[in-house]
Amino acid sequence: MCGRYELHKHPAAMALAFGIPIPPEIVPHYNIAPSQVRPVARLAKDGSRELAAMRWGLMPHWAKDKSIGYKTINARAETVATAPAYRDAFKRHRCLIPATGFYEWQKIAGGKQPFHIGMIDGAPLAFAGLWSSWKDPEGEWIETYTVVTTTPNELAAKVHNHMPVILAAEDYARWLDVAQPNAAELLRPYPADEMKAYPVSTRVNTPKNDDARLLERIDIEIRSLARPQASTRTNQTNIASRPNSTTPVRLSQRAGLMKRLAAYRDSALA
Repeated sequence: MCGRYELHKHPAAMALAFGIPIPPEIVPHYNIAPSQVRPVARLAKDGSRELAAMRWGLMPHWAKDKSIGYKTINARAETVATAPAYRDAFKRHRCLIPATGFYEWQKIAGGKQPFHIGMIDGAPLAFAGLWSSWKDPEGEWIETYTVVTTTPNELAAKVHNHMPVILAAEDYARWLDVAQPNAAELLRPYPADEMKAYPVSTRVNTPKNDDARLLERIDIEIRSLARPQASTRTNQTNIASRPNSTTPVRLSQRAGLMKRLAAYRDSALA
């Protein structure tokens, strides 16, 4: 599952990464937890992309109360199209969840060790998500979201048995456009050789701890999480594979993003 993640990139970097016309007002958060209200990217009525503040924990329109949201923070890829809580949102309301990394806990002797998992170059990433609108008994509309999860790649598998679906930038439009067929093909593990994982402090266990120190690596004796030497992709019945040539494409896209961000910064300081 994915029960915590973080988002701390500069607003200009987020605007470039997600195709938002105006840099969003994003406050860094290093320990995002269920029930919190955080930014989600979706298609606006005019077809452009917009950021909306939503509560983490999807509440279907038919839910009787808010408590269901604590059970629906994740939607498994293998059942997202058929499970009652998610199938309507999968057909109608898909979104991107901006992040710069996520946390998973590895079982060790005496407890669990948290790990931070993200991109090697620190670039922002997008989880595949679903959103929904729910009307509470007082008549207020609340927008909520869930993170779609899948089987882990080689790196994440050393920590946990699931990971969030991370979409490649070239797949953002296809995921958001509900008219596009075969969107389930995108629900696969992200290539392990583009990612890194390292142990962090157990301070992340408590949601009220929300500072940059949570990202600091700690030194512990634990089984190796060395980065795989080659791209790994799980090929199951419900998971499609992509050509190996997509990896350098994504890396070049990230390099272009960093160059544009540097130009944006230089022009702002001129």
